[in-house]
Order: sequence, then structure tokens, then C-alpha cells
Amino acid sequence: MRILIMGGTRFIGVYLTKELVKQGHEVVLFNRGNKPAPVPGIQQIKGDRTDVTQLKEKLGSEKFDAVFDNNGRELSDTQPLVEIFKDKIKHFVYVSSAGVYLKSDQMPHIEGDEVDPKSRHKGKFETETYLEKAGIPWTSIRPTYIYGPQNYNDLEAWFFDRIVRNRPILIPGNGLHFTQFGHVQDLVISMASVLGNQQAIGQIYNISGERYVTFDGLARACAVAAGKSSDEVKIVHYDPKQFDFGKKKAFPLRMQHFFADIHKALTELNWQPKYDLITGLKDSFDNDYLASNRHKNDIDFSLDEIILSDQR
Repeated sequence: MRILIMGGTRFIGVYLTKELVKQGHEVVLFNRGNKPAPVPGIQQIKGDRTDVTQLKEKLGSEKFDAVFDNNGRELSDTQPLVEIFKDKIKHFVYVSSAGVYLKSDQMPHIEGDEVDPKSRHKGKFETETYLEKAGIPWTSIRPTYIYGPQNYNDLEAWFFDRIVRNRPILIPGNGLHFTQFGHVQDLVISMASVLGNQQAIGQIYNISGERYVTFDGLARACAVAAGKSSDEVKIVHYDPKQFDFGKKKAFPLRMQHFFADIHKALTELNWQPKYDLITGLKDSFDNDYLASNRHKNDIDFSLDEIILSDQR
């Protein structure tokens, strides 16, 4: 297939580009051109996706079999693409988020569960609703927390920063909230498996790792991935309501149960995650955290110190 990827040089798109090229597809990237393509020699079309005129000028005459929209956050980002390629492509794959789900007493989140109209990801759900009515062959992917080398969100690295420096891990609440991580390589394999799968047309799939983990368990797993014993981690719990950090985040995860059922994807996409949590975290630690020398960087622990001073 000839495939267009929106973005392609930051995180998900890097892995997806490499996976699709490995599978023999012709991949074209559309982005601002600020970073080199992850695979030498592939075509990059430079432009600003927020400029509808540019999109039409640069993509209107191009022919693709499939489009992957990895970085559309609002409906206004994706609608022009759909208008350009409607009736011209076999598949439009949209990366949404499990963050669209409304907080619930009944877990895990299942495709079709109620969504949160106040979610910061509501633009993702609005886009899915639009795709359903747009008359285009579409599939939406809803990951939970994505991790792995090149992750630009401080998730696993937040824990590693403290573990390698023998600092306590400060966790809000009692540490028993369950969350869920999915490795980026597993994510892109699931995305690629959508192509040519007629059963996936018009469907939404939760994608993540198979197991759920508590906040405390995640801290211990990160320690093991970093070559330490899980017993070496000092975990300190605190009440986040006692602090006001403004827009700063003292902890990188939602303080709630946040995990999704992936059985639909396992069944319909012939897909299976290859990374368990420990091996995935070790991949991040060895091939990104250490490789980038972040373990030698100066890290701002000022919020930690504020919390710790209150515990003394």
C-alpha cells in the first residue's frame, strides 16, 4: 500500500513508519519538516496541517491507499483530511485516546462506554463521532498510557529519575489505584494490523498491555527494570488535596483507576502484545533513559521537596 502518516517523526509515528516500511509498504510523511524521517529515503511532504489551504494544495493531488492520523487532537485537525480523501482511500486510521472515557465505578473501560464531555480529549471523541457519519472507511485506536523509548511524556522516566538517584517515590493516595501501560511497538503493530481488515472498518479498539498495575506496583516494576530490587524502593504516600501546585504536576498519572479492556482488539485484529510491563520498562530504561544520559542530568525535585517537608 501507499500510506500517508500525519507526523511521523516524534514518537508513535517513528515506530509506525519503521513497522510499515518493514512490512513492505510505501510510506509518505506529512509534517513541518523539523526532524529527519525515521527511515532514510522516504518521502516527506512539508506543511502545516492546521492550514487547510496548505493541506489541499499539498495533498489534494496525491493518491494513497490508507491514511494514519496520529496527531489530530481536535475535529478541525482531521475534518479537512477526511474531505480531501473521502472516496479515495481504503482506510483512515485515527489515533484517539482511552482518556475520552467517563470515570466509572465499573472497570475496565470497554469500547462503547460513556465518554466524558469535559475530558481534555473530548476533541478525539468528537472526531470519532464525525468519522462515523462521514462515509469514509475508518478505524479508531484508543490507547491508554503509551510508553517506550523516545516517549516525550514523562511517564516511566519520572519514576526512573527518582529510582536511579535513590530518592523516594511520592505517590498520591494509598498507591492502590490501578493503571495500564502499553508499549509503543505493540501499539503500532496493532495499528498496522488494521490495514486490509474489513472487520475493523467503523470500529474502535482499546489498545494497551494485557495487565493492569497499581501505582505502587508500577514504582516497583520501574525499579526492577532499572536493575534494582523492588524492595529497595522507598514509597511515600501523601494526600494531594493538601497541596496546590497550580499547573505543575507532582505525579505523572491520573489519580483514578484508568485501564481498558483489550479483548476486542485481541480477537478482531489478530494482534497480541509482545511486551510485558517489566520487559517494556527495561527497554525504555536501557535504550532511552540511559542511552540519552538522562541519569546524569540535573532534575528539578522542588515539588517532591515540598511534599516531603510536609511529611516530616
